[in-house]
Amino acid sequence: MDTRNVETGYAIPKENYCDQPYIVITQDGNWLCVLTTGPGLESQAGQHVVATISTDKGKTWSPLIDIEPGTGQMASWVTPLIVPSGRIYAFYDYNHDGESSQHGGWFVFRYSDDHGRTWSPKRYRVPMRVTRQDRENITGGKTQFFWCIDKPRISHGYAFIALPKIHNGFRLDQDEGWVLRSDNIATESDPEKIRWEMFPEGEDGVYNPALGPVQEEQNIEVLSDGTLYMAYRTEIGHPAYSISRDHGRTWSTPQIMRYANGRPMKTPRACPRIWKASNGKFLFWFHNNSYPGWGNSATRNPVWVSGGIEADGDILWSQPEILLYEPDTTVIGMSYPDFIEQDGRIWVSETQKMVARVHELDPEMLEGLWNQHASRRVARKGLAFASSAPLAPGDSFALPRLPDLDKGGFAIDLWFRLAETAEGQLLLSSYGRKRRGFQIYTAANGALRLDLHDGQARRWLEVVDGPQPAEGVRSVRVWNWTTDQGVIQPGKLHHAVFIVDGLAKIVSMVVDGVLCDGGEERIQGWWRLNPKMRELNDDGVCNVGANLKGEIKSVRIYDRYLRTSEAIANYRAGLR
Repeated sequence: MDTRNVETGYAIPKENYCDQPYIVITQDGNWLCVLTTGPGLESQAGQHVVATISTDKGKTWSPLIDIEPGTGQMASWVTPLIVPSGRIYAFYDYNHDGESSQHGGWFVFRYSDDHGRTWSPKRYRVPMRVTRQDRENITGGKTQFFWCIDKPRISHGYAFIALPKIHNGFRLDQDEGWVLRSDNIATESDPEKIRWEMFPEGEDGVYNPALGPVQEEQNIEVLSDGTLYMAYRTEIGHPAYSISRDHGRTWSTPQIMRYANGRPMKTPRACPRIWKASNGKFLFWFHNNSYPGWGNSATRNPVWVSGGIEADGDILWSQPEILLYEPDTTVIGMSYPDFIEQDGRIWVSETQKMVARVHELDPEMLEGLWNQHASRRVARKGLAFASSAPLAPGDSFALPRLPDLDKGGFAIDLWFRLAETAEGQLLLSSYGRKRRGFQIYTAANGALRLDLHDGQARRWLEVVDGPQPAEGVRSVRVWNWTTDQGVIQPGKLHHAVFIVDGLAKIVSMVVDGVLCDGGEERIQGWWRLNPKMRELNDDGVCNVGANLKGEIKSVRIYDRYLRTSEAIANYRAGLR
């Protein structure tokens, strides 16, 4: 079983629509999940906020418990906070007047003193200071438009909740970030006496005009020195972040989030989530494509995750791994996650809007992310072939049998040097009499190309990523994809890993320790395999092209897909 397959997770109960399944561990050791649900679709009548309890780490759940009834005004986007006393607060949008849409009205809370089994009969309003964004919105300040996807954090005696204010709660446009801060909610038992401030001070929220008008779904984590790190989504194809070093009072000018190597991260207009583990390290949920918009299918599937470590009051982010995937690319992708840690294990919850699930994460994958910057160990698991000497043009070697693509995957690891990078030079080919297998050769603009063919004469339509799968398809007979441009240079020793993940149906490429992400030319550097492709074995021989202007220094063939971190560690280990 591939636990990255979203369908293997444990389902969280709901009515029909479901969103933002956020979880806290109660003082009796159980999990309490709060979520937004309703009998129809998103934003339809009956949408309200509920809770459910699991006593077995997400495998089974109690019947839904109303925080707000489905018969009242619309209530949405609930998020929990547990304080040292064990009390649990549930914050959410409450459409008090029936006119402000699901993205606005009042920001309110109820609380539970019995681990989420019952909730306070009264709801309490959290005051939000009126600012320029409110006065200039479509109601002239009569209504405040906002919503919250942040899971509140407590640090240095303060509780923090981030949220965007928006100009129009029906179109979700012209956003800026704000932070609500309480200095006594962690200790005050009387909800009427809880104090709130809203930062930054003044009229303008956390915003950088260079990042476009969409800057929303802010969420916060806390560094070891109390620094607040705010991540959020934009519509320019990249996530953004801002830092506060004075407990939320002021914030740095937001910038595009980047990997430790300086390359910008990519994500569409989908929820990017930052989370801190008990070991002081971080995870970041995003989608590793720069589609400049919403997109609820291919652009949110798969989910990728990056690992972060603290350095000089900031976070250094690893290159990412596939965290979850939906096998059916026509089904809505995953979003609005929460991470849960208990007894040395880590889980993630997510929603596809009509089903929400929880998944335990692979600790080996997580450790690989967190140690990616230092690991220099060659992967040995699944190593089916390793060349014993360099290979010259025209050489060949016996190829191990490759797994069927519906049962696993494989990886090709090469060290090579080319005298020139002209297009069309064949590095390796496993094609035989049946025309099955793979070919790797040079492509235009300093790139490498991988072809895969199962020997079938059929043509098929392959999904091209976009907001809806029907928006773009291409008819192909031989599957192919290229690395990013400019990754190979004449006379330079290069390392390339082609990762064919047959379970996720995705191919990714790592060149000289860098995962291809499409650069500025493409929205992504990975591509989807045709789901019908299975058998790639042919005569069992792999040939070096006779027209190759160079030498293959080393070949490794793995009978499983490699993780990104393993490919990078192979590069760091050097030519052996």
